[in-house]
Amino acid sequence: MLNTKRQGKLAAVAAMAATALAITSCGSSEPTPAAGGDGASSAAAAPVTITVHTFGGGENFGYDEAVKKWNAEHPNIQVKYQNLTDRFEDVFLPQLLQKLQAGSGAADIVGIDEGAMGLMKARPQFFADLGQFGLENRKADFPAAKWENGVNKDGKLFALGTDIGGMTMCYRKDLFEKAGLPTEREEVGKLWPDWAAFMEAGKKFQAANPGKGDPKFLDGPNTLYNVVLSQEGPKNGNIAYFDTNNQLVIDKNPAVKTAFDTVKSFSEAGLTAKLASFTPEWNAAIKKGGFATMGCPAWMLGVVSGAAGEENKGKWDVASVPGGAGNWGGSYLAIPAQSKHQKEAAEVLNYLTGKEGHIAAFKEAAAFPSSLPAQQDPAVADLKNEFFNDAPTGQIFGASVKDLLPLFLGEKHAQVKTAAEKVLEGMDKGSIPYAEAWTKFVEAGTKAAG
Repeated sequence: MLNTKRQGKLAAVAAMAATALAITSCGSSEPTPAAGGDGASSAAAAPVTITVHTFGGGENFGYDEAVKKWNAEHPNIQVKYQNLTDRFEDVFLPQLLQKLQAGSGAADIVGIDEGAMGLMKARPQFFADLGQFGLENRKADFPAAKWENGVNKDGKLFALGTDIGGMTMCYRKDLFEKAGLPTEREEVGKLWPDWAAFMEAGKKFQAANPGKGDPKFLDGPNTLYNVVLSQEGPKNGNIAYFDTNNQLVIDKNPAVKTAFDTVKSFSEAGLTAKLASFTPEWNAAIKKGGFATMGCPAWMLGVVSGAAGEENKGKWDVASVPGGAGNWGGSYLAIPAQSKHQKEAAEVLNYLTGKEGHIAAFKEAAAFPSSLPAQQDPAVADLKNEFFNDAPTGQIFGASVKDLLPLFLGEKHAQVKTAAEKVLEGMDKGSIPYAEAWTKFVEAGTKAAG
């Protein structure tokens, strides 16, 4: 999710994260977790309150209804669910790292974006071993790559998958109609089989909207960059900023350069609204029609509908993405070792990452399940999204994740991603000259990697 999910007082927050890191060195579909684990949790008096902290914009992880159902059926284990922020890399992650290092303050269950899984896998001391609660029996429920990413460097299962991204392109039907472009999702998909065709569509849109206050074709640099990187990475060894030996390759990986150059070309052509993702200005533009297209993994649909509001229902739709595939995002749930109620937390985590929890999250937030039983259930496969003009999102995202090859994400992926994308944002807004942007992009990523 995500969520991805990046603004704020970056320097101060990044410093907190760096400090925390320096001190430290994050069967059947739903089996019943086995008893055992931390003695304190086993002896906990009922009723027990389990706190769950997540991140993400809009409907975020989509657990409101799932938690209500759990609480109604489990009077002795009550869940208190909070979504803390829509910004993961520069707010949620550094705060979580501080709490983990301090040994207190973290929730009983925490969400982790896939971009930080390398970081957390390298720090097994921070998390409970889910195997002691029987959750290793869930392996058959997940694609191999999703499962393996939840296993730490000591070979212990510490996290289970929530959603998986997939990829589409969200677009405003009403703005397309005013610009004289096709509006039906099948025709829109045919309009842009590749990124060159996408740019031509953008130029046609912008020609029909030449005024200073008119909408732009694209939201900004972040979504476009992440879509292209997700597509190019599998073509270049399934890596992004780090190779499989965890060596920084931001300046050597053609996937990164292609994604950067794509953003640069659209920015230079004047097709972006120059908005950084997950900022108040970006949310307002989603609501007011400030731009016409944006890259949309499944979780982004919940972000869009949440920001746009009910008054914009039916104005947004989804079409295939240029290039036809890609995967951006997806998250996990883990139990910090500091939790005093690990056994009960494992029961809740098992439920939220099980078939029922995945289906509830997809219905609520369009978070496409990584759970294979949930993907195959008609409640997911046949679901249509009313907000997005009844788009058959179950079919669309099911097809988009069928043959995914997830990227290897290094231990400091989240830090490098945040720093590099700040340069993209500066380039798009004009504070960093186009001719200097690539050098500054590499420099920022290298500095963040330490």
